[in-house]
Amino acid sequence: MITFIICFVCLVTAYFTYGRYLEKLADVDPERPTPVERLEDGVDYIRLPRWRVFLIQLLNIAGTGPIFGAILGACFGPVAFLWITLGGIFFGAMHDYLSGMMIIRHDGKSLPEIIGSYLGASTRTVVRIFSIVLMVLVGAVFLLSPAQLLDTMVPSISAQVWIWIILAYYIIATMLPVDKVIGKVYPIFGVALVAMAAGLLFVILSGVYEVPELTTLHNFQLNPDALPIVPTLFITIACGAISGFHATQSPLMARCIDNEKKCRSVFYGSMISESIIALIWAAIAMAFFHGPTGLGEQLAEHGNNAAWAVDVISHTTLGTVGAFLALLGVVVAPISTGDTAFRGARLMIADMFNIDQRPILKRFAVCIPLFVIGYGITLFNFDIIWRYFAWANQTLSVFVLWSVYVWLAQRKKNVWVALVPAVAMTFIVTSFVFVSPQFIGLEDRVIAFICSAVLTLGIGYLVNRRVKGNIMIQEETI
Repeated sequence: MITFIICFVCLVTAYFTYGRYLEKLADVDPERPTPVERLEDGVDYIRLPRWRVFLIQLLNIAGTGPIFGAILGACFGPVAFLWITLGGIFFGAMHDYLSGMMIIRHDGKSLPEIIGSYLGASTRTVVRIFSIVLMVLVGAVFLLSPAQLLDTMVPSISAQVWIWIILAYYIIATMLPVDKVIGKVYPIFGVALVAMAAGLLFVILSGVYEVPELTTLHNFQLNPDALPIVPTLFITIACGAISGFHATQSPLMARCIDNEKKCRSVFYGSMISESIIALIWAAIAMAFFHGPTGLGEQLAEHGNNAAWAVDVISHTTLGTVGAFLALLGVVVAPISTGDTAFRGARLMIADMFNIDQRPILKRFAVCIPLFVIGYGITLFNFDIIWRYFAWANQTLSVFVLWSVYVWLAQRKKNVWVALVPAVAMTFIVTSFVFVSPQFIGLEDRVIAFICSAVLTLGIGYLVNRRVKGNIMIQEETI
């Protein structure tokens, strides 16, 4: 319990301390016009109040990541607490906030356009393709997973029918102006997500269940050799610590914020909130099943189905009403994330080809191919889809972190806040490629890590060359 409380307090405190430091680093100016003040169009650029933007952003970035990922990550043991806390504060929330500020300063443009401004035209092209593929993967994952959950909750309606129902909703919500469905309904679901976490927090603090303490970095996975902490833990717990997907969602809300001072609560605050949700689920999962080993064994008996664990924990600890709120959050969160993923893909394509999104027919023309592809992906094995989605998600965060590093370097600010996470996450995603059997699958971990370190240093060298080149150009211009 002590470890959990310390981590919880650290996350809350970070919002008022490190968050404010990053705010100064970004040179926040409440008088500087935001994108919506200059580009309001009644479709995507629409003013919304801070509380509404915060709840929408939280719901957009959450999905089932901080729930399912935290439960699966808890199988590694209390070391998961460490990654959620430090990752959430210094990696994820920093990533979300500073990338959000970059997007604000660039008229709320889509993520690939922002990355291209700092890492070059070639990288922009790669990230455009990579991001759109990731968005469609996210849409497919969060089309299939809630359909499967609803199938278990309402067995009279098949998962295939639920897929079509959710897909129909996606089409409507993606094409309508942001204030019509997203702006009105999502804050309500956001409150349900927060209420679910608050209920479980009360259960944890009541002392009914014993939360394991962090006394060792031991890997408690049933097969630790196949699932090493480095890099697997950092890929498994993504949304609760750092997620590149978040930065793809930030343009949606960056187009609705009317004051830069609101960005810390919207971007940094929503990520800290997500880390707290992940921390709570990791703690209750370990405590409920009497430790990480018991959790791993129970999950293995039920096909590593985190949704099963959510159902059992919710009904046992929260009762009927609480379980309803928990399951509502688990179903609604992925649906909301899936719909904004498709919306994000629409905006990326529109920015890429300068397609005016005010006419609904043009929105329709961009969306339909995305939905057709997304539905096609749901026909593949879910485990395979999720596996590549998780890696792609963390890989995108690497592009964002290096972009933030360049942005800070050009403005002669403290680059270490982005450089350390950029190097660490580059090593994580490259080592996963070398270690994972789904990619190269080297059996010798030492060789795999050496290859990853060399590749990481090479990427850092290339980015640093670009930084020095840009600074020299700026000085010559001056």
